[in-house]
Amino acid sequence: MSLLPRTAEEFSSAEYWEKFFKKRGEKAFEWYGDYNKLCGVLHKYIKVQDKVLVVGCGNSELSEQLYDVGYKHLTNIDISETVVTHMNQRNAARRPGLTFHQVDATQTPYEDATFQAALDKGTLDAMASEEEGALARNMLTEVGRVLSVGGRYVCVTLAQESVIKLAVEHFVKVGYAVRLHCLQEENNTEEDSFALPVFVLVCTKFRQPMPTPILEMCLGENGTPVRHTQVKELLSAVREHQAYSVLRKKLRTGTDASSNLSLTLCHTKTGLPRYSLAVQDCAPGAKVPRTNQFAIFIVPQGSETAWLYSSSEGRRQLAASANFRRLVVVTMHRNQEYPGMEAVQSELSPMVMDLAPPGMPANHQVPFLSVGGDLGWREEVSRGVSQLSGEYCVENVKGEDGGLYRRLVFLSNTGLVQSESRLIATKTASSHKKKNKKKANAAAALVTSSSSMMVDSGFLCCTHHEVMVASLAMLGIGTPQNKDIPVSVLLVGLGGGGLPQFLRDFVPNTTVEVVELDPAVLEVAKQWFGFQPDHRLTVTVGDGLDRISALEKEGGILFDSIMFDVDNKDSTLGMSCPPAAFVETPMLQKVWRLLTPRGVFMLNLACRDSTLRNSVLERVRGVFPTVLSRKIEEETNEILLCARDSLDAAQILPSMNQAGKDLQSSLCSDRTEPNRKPHIDIATLLKDLKVE
Repeated sequence: MSLLPRTAEEFSSAEYWEKFFKKRGEKAFEWYGDYNKLCGVLHKYIKVQDKVLVVGCGNSELSEQLYDVGYKHLTNIDISETVVTHMNQRNAARRPGLTFHQVDATQTPYEDATFQAALDKGTLDAMASEEEGALARNMLTEVGRVLSVGGRYVCVTLAQESVIKLAVEHFVKVGYAVRLHCLQEENNTEEDSFALPVFVLVCTKFRQPMPTPILEMCLGENGTPVRHTQVKELLSAVREHQAYSVLRKKLRTGTDASSNLSLTLCHTKTGLPRYSLAVQDCAPGAKVPRTNQFAIFIVPQGSETAWLYSSSEGRRQLAASANFRRLVVVTMHRNQEYPGMEAVQSELSPMVMDLAPPGMPANHQVPFLSVGGDLGWREEVSRGVSQLSGEYCVENVKGEDGGLYRRLVFLSNTGLVQSESRLIATKTASSHKKKNKKKANAAAALVTSSSSMMVDSGFLCCTHHEVMVASLAMLGIGTPQNKDIPVSVLLVGLGGGGLPQFLRDFVPNTTVEVVELDPAVLEVAKQWFGFQPDHRLTVTVGDGLDRISALEKEGGILFDSIMFDVDNKDSTLGMSCPPAAFVETPMLQKVWRLLTPRGVFMLNLACRDSTLRNSVLERVRGVFPTVLSRKIEEETNEILLCARDSLDAAQILPSMNQAGKDLQSSLCSDRTEPNRKPHIDIATLLKDLKVE
């Protein structure tokens, strides 16, 4: 298998383990696996002729099974006199060479370097919770003392985080090599079963302690070791496997349409994310053909942020349209190569049945669906780091409409496109293409050559930007009486610069001041999105809140429109746009005072929390006497249009119709490119306005 699972959900050990051990009760000692399950990995590390110390043997049958297949040098110890007496009596006749001794594993009577292996099945798990782990550390120290050079501590464990962390850190500190095998639980259909993997921890003693830790993870008994450089990386891999097992259990027992189950598949060699999978079941009662039980949908590269694929609502709609009982939506990651659809299907196929709905036969042929059988296209053109927002990349993608687009994406939130612009061929590229019409690969050469493309400043990719432009109709732009009146705009949030450039280039008599907190964003806008400030389009680098406060304090500077288009870095809130401080009443009052009498405040609001959204709206209405809203279809965004003065609610919507026509007719061509016109339908954008 070339992929490793990694769930997108955080594996919460505390609650799960509490429930797990309550369920486990007194009868579950063999849940760690019997000889048949463990023999492959045990034979790999313990030779038949080795002298083996079995630590905390309990009443497990494992020692008896090992003895029966040839392991005759087993020393079994346990602290319980009852257990030792019982096990000696049970084996006296059939296994005379198999003996059990009452010995404290933290203080054994054996000499140094007596054993070639120490076998522990569950004893570490039992002892680690006692006395804050002190007993377990004493036991591990004693095990290390009685092991010979080259000897191995082989521990069968459920790898609860505190337990495995204690053991790994102990052996790394004393210079052992550490390897973990994850033995994936076979499909278990019992309702109350826990499909957790069993791990086998193998720690090897060297004559001289290892100067650099050797930390490895293997999937299965014969999986290729994946090397980790830090203990926390190894522990993270353990959590990922455990969470994947929990996910498999959920999927085998069924989910509902509202579940949001997802996981990430990583390269076994590099550990880098390769695929993200979201599992979507059909709604209860849906009429699904018997043949449509399960399918995999491959999202084209560059389309993964589209509402249909990135949101739970969109995926539910996609699943309903595909009409399968269960649909797995697969997206591909940046910085990964995908040779073609056939290769992707081949790579995913070994893991597909892990995600199948209950009752699916193991040999079922699962269909792979896509948009036109195409993997899409993506080209990274730049990558950098912002001190404020972290790592980012600028990439070109091919849209579902066949056009080319440039995006700015911050890698801390790869599901969100920070800025997007449409690309068009430069004159040089267009001439070159005409001269090479006979060449079959001319179009492909154009696509892959970013140097031959330029940003189309007349095209706004974001609907909420289009709505903001259309809403300038509230200022009466384009009417005979306002034809020559200047329009001043203050915009907080630059992004790629598409919105302010559109305002400067196409809305007559407009000057724009942009406030941008992140200087790296300004440089990206200039270098990759064709952003060109001038005397009518200026940029202030700084905090938008501070700039508004300073302008209000200075006095005398008023704007016809103030626009907030700034995202919220705090993901703990249910509002991704804007930051909460921008919609507090004192700040809204400052905005009100900075507007001209005809002025309008435009707020890009993205809020999934209905209670929080209502709170914001109440504060806005408390400052602005007239508030309109326009919901962005298939997105969480909405634009609030807030007039400084009171307007007649009965007349405002009808009047906006004519105002929109006036604004549309007044939009002019880009002065630097006279033949380039704005691509915007103002009447359509204003059609769904409502009074709040």
